[in-house]
This record gives sequence, C-alpha cells and structure tokens, in this order.
Amino acid sequence: MAREMIDRSGEMEAFVAAIREGSFSSAGRVLGLTPSAVSRIVARIEARLGVRLIVRTTRRMILTPEGEAYHLAAQRILADMAETEEAIAEQAAPRGRLRVSAALAHGRLSIVPLLEEFVQLYPHILVDISLGDTLVDIAGGRADIAIRFGPLPDSLLTARKLGENGRTIVASPDYLARMGTPDVPEDLHAHNCLNFNFRRAEPVWPFRRDGRDYALGVKGNIEANNGETLVQLARQGVGIARVGSFHVVDDIAAGRLVALLEPYNPGDREDIHAVFVGGANTPARVRVFVDFLAERLAAGRVRRAN
Repeated sequence: MAREMIDRSGEMEAFVAAIREGSFSSAGRVLGLTPSAVSRIVARIEARLGVRLIVRTTRRMILTPEGEAYHLAAQRILADMAETEEAIAEQAAPRGRLRVSAALAHGRLSIVPLLEEFVQLYPHILVDISLGDTLVDIAGGRADIAIRFGPLPDSLLTARKLGENGRTIVASPDYLARMGTPDVPEDLHAHNCLNFNFRRAEPVWPFRRDGRDYALGVKGNIEANNGETLVQLARQGVGIARVGSFHVVDDIAAGRLVALLEPYNPGDREDIHAVFVGGANTPARVRVFVDFLAERLAAGRVRRAN
C-alpha cells in the first residue's frame, strides 16, 4: 500500500506537469522522463479510475470534466505535500527559492541594493528576482512576492505596506540655464515637458495653489512608458519631467537635477505594497523577506525609496 501511494504521488506530478506544459514531451523534459513514459502514466491513471481525463488533439490537450476534477485535486495534494515538507525544513532556518517580482526602476534603485545584506542574513534563501512592469500572477504561483504601486484590486492575497512614493518635477541645470527656470506652474507652457505615454487624453500635471488643487495641461516632444527613460532625458537636458521621487533623490542631491515648483506640489502619493499569499502556511522565507523590506524601507536605509 505504501508503494502504491508513492507511485500515485508521482503520477499526480506527471499529470499536473503535462497539463501545465501543454504536452507529454514538454512534461517529460521537465521531469526527466521520455514522452512515452508520461503518456503511459496518464493512461495508467485513466485505466485505474475508469474514466477519460484528457482528450488530445493535434494542437493541444483538453481536460474532460473528470480530468479537471482530478487536476485540481492533484494540485492541492501536491501543494499540501510541498508545504508540509517546507514547513518542517524551515523550522531550523528559512530556506529555499524566493521568487520576487518588482517594477524595473523601483526594483533596481530600491530593492536590489538591499539584497546583499538580506542574503548575508539568510544564506539558505536563494533570491530569484525579476524586474519588469508586467504584473505577475501570484495566486497562480508565478511569484512568491510582488512589489506593487498604487491601489490594489480586491483579492485573497495579503498586502503589507512598505512605504509611499511622491512625485517631483525636475530638470537639469543645463536645461534651466538655456530655457529659464519656471517660477509658477503656468510657466511650463513655454517649456518642453516630458511625459508618460499611458494616457490617451492630453497630459496634465496636478498642482496646488492657495489650498486648491488643479490640473495644468503640458506639452512636450517625447513620451515614454517608464520613469527611468524620462529621468535620463531630463539629465541630458532635453526637457522637464514629473516622475516618482525615488527616481531622482540621488540626482537632486548630486546636483545633476533640480527640483522645480515645490511650493505648488499637491503632495499626491501612492502606496507601495508587498503582495503575497498569506495565512498560517506562509513560508518563512516569504515572511522574513517582507519583514526585512518593511524595516529597511521604512527606516530609509535605501535613500532612493522615498
């Protein structure tokens, strides 16, 4: 009976891999088996259960209703087994692969500089970090932790606030020497304002005067989909940019950029959260990393993380 249960857990792993990878051959490569071996495993499950689990076409595999039920159950059982082993192993020390997803600029400027200290504190954790502006599916197992900006959608995920990010209008000393320094927001009409390309409507920048918030339309000759590009262009003297404060705090301190129109800054800020699957079974490696980020970023240990 024990041998049969071991075989069944292996069968479940092969079945789940076949569905995840989309073919027996791809599953075989992941598991170190031949495609025919994976096919025989699936056939053995179907024979034992007396039902068809997969319908194969020339292009893909389709789960039958019975196959969907078996797939969900197999995923749950395998996850429970992995979490049990993980929990026991982590009683000694947090360990294992930690998959972290972060936005490109914030990750490079605020998260990556902290990793040296983190891996020294937790040498048994392998940090697998991916930087990019595409949201990853945490619930689907694509990452353990994601660092996200702004309002969060309703979900069953756990979110812990790491900090806030404001906005700063900047230009290079060279640009200001050539084009003049704007004293009030309306002076921006005479300047080249570099913008994000996210919105289809006319770009506007928010301001506050005498306690009243208002939006001012601005124009420029370059738009980009990320703050790092706009900061680089501003440093080169191409124009004026309004970007996340964490992008430019070091450039301002070094004199490479100048903060503009601060008396009119509306103080709009967006929250920064670590998002992860929470609960009693949250792996220790996830908990310690979130705690570490919250402590370091709140304490200002990375100056760029405003």
